[in-house]
Amino acid sequence: MAANATNVCLAEWGRSASEITHLVYVSSSELRLPGGDLHLSAKLGLRSDVNRVVLYYLGCYGGVTGLRVAKDLAENNPGARVLLVTSETTIIGFRPPNMDRPYDLVGAALFGDGAAAVIIGTDPIQTIEKPFLELHVAKQKFIPNTQTVIDGRMTEEGINFKLGRELPRMVEENIEEFCKILIKKTGLTEFNDLFWTVHPGGPAILNKLEACLRLESEKLACSRQTLMDYGNASSNTVFYVMDYMREELKNKDGGEEWGLVLAFGPGITFEGVLVKKV
Repeated sequence: MAANATNVCLAEWGRSASEITHLVYVSSSELRLPGGDLHLSAKLGLRSDVNRVVLYYLGCYGGVTGLRVAKDLAENNPGARVLLVTSETTIIGFRPPNMDRPYDLVGAALFGDGAAAVIIGTDPIQTIEKPFLELHVAKQKFIPNTQTVIDGRMTEEGINFKLGRELPRMVEENIEEFCKILIKKTGLTEFNDLFWTVHPGGPAILNKLEACLRLESEKLACSRQTLMDYGNASSNTVFYVMDYMREELKNKDGGEEWGLVLAFGPGITFEGVLVKKV
């Protein structure tokens, strides 16, 4: 899946895989040596001196963490082109119905598999590369004493996940201040003046975020459509939302200049990037 997603990305990018200088590989569904980063590099024909970074077991916020890491790499290595790939096989956490673990049914209904790929760099070649977002401010924050709300462990049965019911409430109680910090440089004070690319962890999270920030209903339309079409595919999902958002921005005259990319996951951890439409 990761190779297929990357090949589509490279074809749209318009340059050769040999011009990739860095690889950031994100997954919460594998544990092996060598890792998926090396297997993917070999399969794609990346240079043997490509600089690889692996981000394992971050869960749903891993994709946005990958954006933050790729942004830092691109900004600090002139001419770099960073390939960010996420790959998740959440089916390995499937468990048959069990009265002792009713929360397993939530995961079976909510989660999906998939992969995604994007390329990040500075100073795009205007005749070839066609960026659609600039990455400006990237932040991460964890909420103290919430380590057990999302619990994932490797056991003899495979990976076991447990999702706490209090997650939507914790997002609701902490998201507004986090977003205010992210958008400070824009001078904006009204959240409806932004476009929103939010990881759809579940319907309750989207509902709480929408109500807390007093967002107009269409602001989270791309997130809701993604959840309907793909489910929660962990770190991949925010890029599915981004793809829908890309089409929306392309077909809209004028509109919002600034936007937020957000995800939430174990910790409880918030990850966010302030982006600007190109």
